[in-house]
Amino acid sequence: MTQSHKQSASDQPVYDYKTVKVEFEDGIAWVSLNRPEKKNAMSPTLNAEMYEVLDQLEFDPRCKILVLTGEGESFSAGMDLKEYFRETDGESAQFKSKIRGAAGAWQWRKLRFYPKPTIAMVNGWCFGGAFTPFIACDMAIAADEATFGLSEINWGIIPGGNVTRAMMELCGERAAMYYIMTGKTFGGKKAAEIGLVNESVPLAELRAQTRELAQLLMTKNPTVLRSAKHAARRVVGMDWDLAEEYLAAKAAQTQLNDEEKGRIEGMKQFLDDKTIRPGLEGYKRKVD
Repeated sequence: MTQSHKQSASDQPVYDYKTVKVEFEDGIAWVSLNRPEKKNAMSPTLNAEMYEVLDQLEFDPRCKILVLTGEGESFSAGMDLKEYFRETDGESAQFKSKIRGAAGAWQWRKLRFYPKPTIAMVNGWCFGGAFTPFIACDMAIAADEATFGLSEINWGIIPGGNVTRAMMELCGERAAMYYIMTGKTFGGKKAAEIGLVNESVPLAELRAQTRELAQLLMTKNPTVLRSAKHAARRVVGMDWDLAEEYLAAKAAQTQLNDEEKGRIEGMKQFLDDKTIRPGLEGYKRKVD
């Protein structure tokens, strides 16, 4: 472990890490990869610390929405090639596989099905392996000034960590093949144009725009949000009939687990109280 799980006076965890910074603001956990001198390149230490951070934030009531970003002028330059390659040259294939598996543990498997909504806020350089956690987030907003690049082709390797598949799924074959095979860089506006991010805004507006999206998500029922997210992820690999059965079961499970009984309350406010227009607004929640 990289941290001693300190507790504050209020019995809430203290996030005291070398390579990850966590700040709280009105239900938003701003999680920053914190190696600005290395353009936030992801090292084995950073990957271990990020796994712990995600573990703790899952149960931290101060975190309703998780925003993943990078400290300084970069989101992340990808894998720290020196630490992952040069410094493990003499190690066994088993050791190398373990180190790289630890990266995927948080960057893809944990983050992709995280129980709380996640937003990637791409503030600067986003290269290579950084595409994995960025794409794993539910939504993404980029600065117009951000620079994206799948530079693996220039190093004699291919984009790994499910990046290739995610690019093909999100951006379509032509755009994905173009950037995978050329290694050319592109900015935030192009990322939005090809569907890699939801929107791109000037850097000066990035945090405010991300905050606005997080605040909108916090008005929604958290149980239903979690189920909707997981259902959307799962049905992609199913055929139509299986997806229909899965979604029916997921809807029933969601209703059973929903402590605020959102479906009942929403129908009451629409049909009986006539106080909401569900196509245009959410039901008035009685709990935060």
